Amino acid sequence: MSKEHKTYLKKIKLEKILVLFLQVFILVAFLIAWEVLSNLKIINPFIFSSPSKVLVTIKNLFLNYNLIHHIFTTIYETLIAFTIGITLSFIIAILLYEFRILNKVIDPYLTLINSLPKVALGPLIIIIVGANTKSIIVMALLINLIVGIISIYNGFNNIDSDLIKLFKTFKASKLDTLFKLTIPATYKTIISSLKLNISMTLIGVIMGEFLVSKAGLGYLIIYGTQVFNLNMVISGIVILLLISFILYKVITYLEKKLLKY
Repeated sequence: MSKEHKTYLKKIKLEKILVLFLQVFILVAFLIAWEVLSNLKIINPFIFSSPSKVLVTIKNLFLNYNLIHHIFTTIYETLIAFTIGITLSFIIAILLYEFRILNKVIDPYLTLINSLPKVALGPLIIIIVGANTKSIIVMALLINLIVGIISIYNGFNNIDSDLIKLFKTFKASKLDTLFKLTIPATYKTIISSLKLNISMTLIGVIMGEFLVSKAGLGYLIIYGTQVFNLNMVISGIVILLLISFILYKVITYLEKKLLKY
């Protein structure tokens, strides 16, 4: 290893340490400022709570409200909706890419459905599917499915046209082109779609739990609002942030593993 290479690697390592330090510093500074401002009543402690009150509330939720059950309910619903959504998105995007006429017919409807506020369909979903977990999963699917289809399809369309011509020149079949060019060439787009979809799915699940649920973090937030326990509301939001962060990191970890493969 040359001296220049060692210097470069050292620079990269120092940059990573600096970024991590700044990230931690910003978080700690925010929490300290939040606590101080709340204690001094510069911000309304009843509405905005404080880090210390959030920790106490989370402890009480573990002891008295079976918080683990609510967390796993939300994660379960999110993973089910995410798996179904990304699978359907992938299949539909392939169909739209392979059959251009179908895409021209469906495209305006995709745009129309994507622009529709999904929560407006909540009462209809409850009537059709029932006031149960299925309604929550359907709500999450309505939010993540269209976004997934559009992002993956756009990735397919951005493939280098010269590569497609090369495959046609060698008389490659559609299946060969699909599995040996189209899908591998859009790997990064698919991974980006996974990252986006997991967040959109969690949003959809919480929206569904707001409408109909007897368990889950969305249920705890709504319940906290109804009884004016805003510490519970803030605590639910904090836990959701942590879950979203963990799910995103899991996708990032899988991305690195697949990249090596």
